[in-house]
Parts: sequence; C-alpha cells; structure tokens
Amino acid sequence: MIEEILPPGTVSADTHGEFPPELLFAQERALVRDAVEERRREFATARVCAHRALAALGRAAGPVLTGRRGEPLWPAGTTGSLTHCEGYRGAALAPADRWRALGIDAEPHLALPPGVTRGVASATEREQLRELARRHPGTHWGRLLFSAKESVFKAWSPLTHRTLDFDSAELELDPAARTFTARMRIPGPVLDGRALTGLTGRWTVADGILLTAVAVPAPARRSSGTARDPFAP
Repeated sequence: MIEEILPPGTVSADTHGEFPPELLFAQERALVRDAVEERRREFATARVCAHRALAALGRAAGPVLTGRRGEPLWPAGTTGSLTHCEGYRGAALAPADRWRALGIDAEPHLALPPGVTRGVASATEREQLRELARRHPGTHWGRLLFSAKESVFKAWSPLTHRTLDFDSAELELDPAARTFTARMRIPGPVLDGRALTGLTGRWTVADGILLTAVAVPAPARRSSGTARDPFAP
C-alpha cells in the first residue's frame, strides 16, 4: 500500500498481519525485552518490514536499532522511516544519495477523538478542515492532518535532530491531487546552500487505513527552499 505514495528510488515493505519477536536480531529483541506483548509484536513486525526493505535495497542483513529519541538507526548510506497502527505495519527506505530523508505514517481512517483537533491544528488549519469536510465528507480530514504532520516530523527530525510540536508546521491539504504542503514555522537546516522552509508529501486511503509520506531529495537535487514534489518531472 505505502508504495503508492512513495517516489521513484525508494523501496518499501508492509503487512496487515504480525510477525513474532523471534524473527528479530538479538540486539533488537533486547530493546523490547521488558515491553508488553502487544508492543513487542508491534516493534517486531515493523522491524521485519525494515529488514525486507533493506534486502530490497541490496543491503546486508543486520539489526535496526534505536536512537536517543526513539528513531530507527539505519545503516550508513540509507535513510528510511517506520510506521505502525492497528491493522498495518510498514517501512520505507532509500539510498541516502538520492533521498535525504523519508517520513511515513499510517492511521486508521477514523475521526480523531473529540478535542484532539484543537491540539494538533492551528486556527487556519481548523478552518481548512471545516471547509474540506463540507466539500469532501468522505475523508476524515482531521486524522489526515494529524498523519501528515507525523510524516513531516519523521522526515524533519533526522535533518535537524530536533523533536517538533504540532504547531511547528502549518499544512495545506490538496484533496484533488492528494498532496499536502508543510510550511515550517521554525528555522530549518541549510541544504545545498539553501534554508529548508517547507516539505511536500502525498496521501492515500485504502482498506480503512490512511497513509501519508514525505520524501526530501538529496541536496544536489534541490532547487528551492521548499522541497519540490518528489513526483514532479
């Protein structure tokens, strides 16, 4: 599913099922040794997807460990992202010389719990959500905004080594193209001599799962402060 919204040059692996922790490397199992069973299976399934994606890139098998902020640590020369929600696990990877960062997120295609929207959306975004809901009632736009921000944060974090808040970015959602644009409200990194001020991404809904993805081209492929649409010619 996730491959539908990823750009060329990336690989992915996903599943609606679960894989047992016994399929993990010993170092990975140690990371969730004391976790509850549900978390162990969630972690294991996402990591097995990562192993399969690494194999698709032609990379040697090995553990995918965790950094200080909980982020996956990818082998040198690769970049990637993991996601998991009820009924879905996935991984996306790419060579770092083509894609500087990836961010993916999966969410159940359901309305956000009451009161959550105000915590994740600005006043401008909430007005946008109301208009989208009026014109396109078949999509849970609040959940989409939440997921898109999660993908933005996952792509932004390895570039800046910072954890973001929901007000760190303001998004515009395009229902026709199934894309979104994030305007960052905090200073960004300088890549290829230009400050990164925004990111673009894509989204889709399938089998009750909402998926979002962001891909940041490697510096040599960039031409402006806002990352161009990776699917654009």
